[in-house]
Amino acid sequence: MALMPVTDAMAAILAGADALPEEMVPLEDAFHRVLARDIASLRTQPPEPMSAMDGYAVRAADATLGAKLRVIGEIAAGKPFDRPLQTGEALRIFTGGVLPAGADAVVIQEDTTREGDVVGINEAAISGKHIRPAGVDFNEGDVLLRAGTRLTDRDLALAAGMNHPSLPVRRRPVVAVLATGDELVMPGAVPGPGQIVLSNGFALRALARAEGAEVVDLGIAVDTLEATTSAIQRAIDLKADVLITTGGASVGDHDLVQQSLINAGVEMAFWRIAMRPGKPMMHGRRQGMRVIGLPGNPVSSYVCGFLFMVPLLRALSGRNEVAHALEPAVLGRDLAANDQREDYLRTRLETRADGTVVATPVMKQDSSLLGNLAVAEGLLIRKPFAPAAAAGDSCAIMRLPV
Repeated sequence: MALMPVTDAMAAILAGADALPEEMVPLEDAFHRVLARDIASLRTQPPEPMSAMDGYAVRAADATLGAKLRVIGEIAAGKPFDRPLQTGEALRIFTGGVLPAGADAVVIQEDTTREGDVVGINEAAISGKHIRPAGVDFNEGDVLLRAGTRLTDRDLALAAGMNHPSLPVRRRPVVAVLATGDELVMPGAVPGPGQIVLSNGFALRALARAEGAEVVDLGIAVDTLEATTSAIQRAIDLKADVLITTGGASVGDHDLVQQSLINAGVEMAFWRIAMRPGKPMMHGRRQGMRVIGLPGNPVSSYVCGFLFMVPLLRALSGRNEVAHALEPAVLGRDLAANDQREDYLRTRLETRADGTVVATPVMKQDSSLLGNLAVAEGLLIRKPFAPAAAAGDSCAIMRLPV
C-alpha cells in the first residue's frame, strides 16, 4: 500500500467535521468555550459622558486661568446631579461620575485651589478634556464577539460589559481514549518481564482537555479481539464524538485494533502515512463517532495526536482557526537529505536578539524517547525528499503546547 501524504490524511480526518450543536451556558462557565453565534452589545458603554478623573465639572468658557467658580454640589459614580450646570458654577466630580448637562470639561483637582464653596482654576479648562464620551468603548448593537472565537478571560469581561449573563457556545467534544496491549501497566505498578508503563494516554488526554474536550479514559485493553471490541463498544455507548486508540495500529498478529473496530461497526479508511514518526495510523467512522488509531510508540502517538486529533477537536468545537500555525525559523545544525516521508523533528527553540528563531533538532529522534519529547519546544517540518540543509538555512516549525 502506498504511503498517504500528510495533507491527504488531514483532509480525510477533517472531512465533514461540522461544529457540534449549540448550547447556552452561564458567563461564569464560558471560559475557553467556543462561541456559536456573533454577539452584539445590549448596551452602550459608557451610556452617558463620564469623568475620567477626580476634579471639577465645568463649562470650559467659564474655567479660564485664574477664574473663581461656585461649587454647587458633587457627583460620585452612580449618583448623577439633578440639574444642568449654569454659568459660573462647578461641580465636584469623581472618576466615573456622569457629566452634568451644561458641562463640557473636567479640571483635575491638582489644577485647582478650593476655599469653601469656591474653586480657583489654576490650569485653564479645555473642552472635552478628561471626559469619556458616551459610547467611547462600544455602542448598543455593536458586534464585538464573533462566532468561532474561543473565549478568553478578556472576552468574558467584554461580554459582561455588554450585559450578557449567558452565551451561546458549541457543545464540548467528548473524547474517549483507549490504550491497548498486554505489555502495558499503569504508573506506580511494578512492570513484569517485557512490560512497560503506560504513558501515551496521559499526554493525549491532556491535549484533548486543553482543546476544551470532555475526556473519558477507557483504560487498557488486553490483546484479545473480545477485550478490544468491548472497550470500543463502551465508547459507542458513551456517545463519544472521537475515539482515540493507541497501539495495535500496525498489521502484526497482535495488532488487533483494526479488526476490533470493524467488529464494532466502524467503517475503516486504513492507511500508512508518509510521515515520521507515526507511519502506522488508522482512521474510521461509525455514524457520528470518528476514530483515530494512533501508533503505540509514545512519541509517534503524541506527534500524531497533536497533528491530527487537535485540529479535529477544533473543527468539532466550531473554532475559526483549526490548523496549527507554521512559523519561520533557521536551522541550528546541519541535517541530512530526507527520504519519502515527511519528518516532524523534535526541536529546541531559541530566539535571538533580532527576533530570529533558531530551531535545533534533538540528536536522537527515536519514537520511543520520552525524554527528548519532553524537552522539545516545537516540531521542525521537513518535506519528503528535502535535500540536505545546513545550519542557518530557513525552515518551518510548529510550536508545541506549553
